[in-house]
Amino acid sequence: MDGTWIRQMKPALTRYLNRFSDCFSRKDTRAHMPTYVEGQLSNLDRKSVEPIALAAGVPVRTLQEFLAQYAWDEDAVRDRLQQMVVKERGSKQAIGVFDETSDVKKGIKTPGVQRQWCGKVGKTDNCIVTVHLAFAQEDFHCLLDGELFLPESWSEDRPRCRNAGIPDEMVYRPKWKIALELYDRAIANGLEFEWLTFDEGYGAKGPFLLELDKKDQLFIGEVPTTMTGWLKKPKVELPPKDPRPGRPQKGVKIAKDNPKAQPFKKLLHESPKFTNQQWERYRVKDGDKGPMVWEVKHSMIYRPDGKTVSSKRWHLLIARNPLKPEEVKYFLSNAPATTSVQKLLLVAFSRWHVERCFQDQKQDIGLDAWEGRKYLGLKRHLILSSVSYLFLTMMRERLGGKKIRVHRLSNSRRRVGIGAELVA
Repeated sequence: MDGTWIRQMKPALTRYLNRFSDCFSRKDTRAHMPTYVEGQLSNLDRKSVEPIALAAGVPVRTLQEFLAQYAWDEDAVRDRLQQMVVKERGSKQAIGVFDETSDVKKGIKTPGVQRQWCGKVGKTDNCIVTVHLAFAQEDFHCLLDGELFLPESWSEDRPRCRNAGIPDEMVYRPKWKIALELYDRAIANGLEFEWLTFDEGYGAKGPFLLELDKKDQLFIGEVPTTMTGWLKKPKVELPPKDPRPGRPQKGVKIAKDNPKAQPFKKLLHESPKFTNQQWERYRVKDGDKGPMVWEVKHSMIYRPDGKTVSSKRWHLLIARNPLKPEEVKYFLSNAPATTSVQKLLLVAFSRWHVERCFQDQKQDIGLDAWEGRKYLGLKRHLILSSVSYLFLTMMRERLGGKKIRVHRLSNSRRRVGIGAELVA
C-alpha cells in the first residue's frame, strides 16, 4: 500500500486506532501507535523500527523505547482487539485455528532464539518460534493472539531470561499448552468458536485433545498415522478384589482377550471397515490454482484412555489427494456422531486461514521484521501487528468475497489423471 492509499484511509484508520486510546495513560506515548501502525501498512521495503521511524521523521530511539520501555497496557490492546472481533464478527460459526510461525535470527540475545526447527526455511536454524490463534469466519480471518515459545534451554537460564526482560513467571511450556492459554484468553474476552482446528504438531498431543474435549469445545485436527484406536469398543473388566481389608478396588482395565489398539494407518490398509469402503470425492474449496479436491474415508472409533478405553466415540477422517495418492491426511474429531463429513472436511481444511494470515502479515505488515533484544518489545510487536492486520483485513473486505462450501462430487469414483482438470 502506498502513501495515497494510506491518506485515503487515514480518517478510518484514525477512528479505528482511537478505540485503543484508553490503553495508554499518556498522550505522547499514545501518539507513537499511529506512527508504528502506519509504518506497517506502508509500502516500505523493510518494516522494522528504524525505517518506520525514519520515514515518519521521528527519532529511531524514541520508537524503539515505545516498543520496549514506555509504559502502556499491551494486554489491554490485545483484549480490545479481541473484543472488537467479538462485536463486529462474533458468531458461533467461527473457527479458531492454532499454528506457529518462525523467523530466522542472528546471534544469541533475541528472546527465545536457539537452533530449532524453522518452518520458514524448512530446516533447523537459529530462530524464534511464536504460537498463534487465528479467527476465521467464511473468507474473513485475522490473528487474535500470539506468544513466544520459550525453549527449555532459556527457561533453565534465568539470568539470561532477565537480561532479555522475560518475567520470572514465564517458563518453558510445550506449544500445545501455550495454545490452550491463548484459547482461554480469547474465551475470557467473549469469543466463541464453533470449531477449532490444528496441525499434527498439536493433534499428536493426547492431553491437548482431552483438555479441549473437557472444555466442550468441538475440534477436528490432523493427527499422526501412529495414533491408535479401535473400530469396536473393547471389553473391560474389573481386576480381582484385594482381599486385604480397607484396600480400595482398582479401576476397570481392558480385558486381556481384546485386540490391541491399532495405528490409524494400519486400520486404513488392513481393516475391512476401510478396505471395503470406497473413497468418496469432495471439492473442499476453490483455491488460487482451481478447486481443491480430496477423497475421503470415515468411521467412528474408540480411543485408549490410560489402561482402559474412553466411552467417547471419535470421528476418524482419512483424506487422500487424488492427484497425489501418496499424500494422505488423518483427522480426529470429538464432534457428535451425526456430524456430516462435509462439515468435518470444511473445518479440517480451514488451516489455510492462519497460513494466509502469516503470509500477509509477513509480506504486508512486517511480522517477521522485528529486531530487538527485549521480550516486551517482541510481545508488543506481535500485538500491534495483529492490530494493523485487522484494519487491513476490514478494508480489504469492502471488496467483497464469496462463501466457502464443501461439495460431494457426483463422479466421486471416476479416476482423475494428471492431465485432467478439476473444475467446479
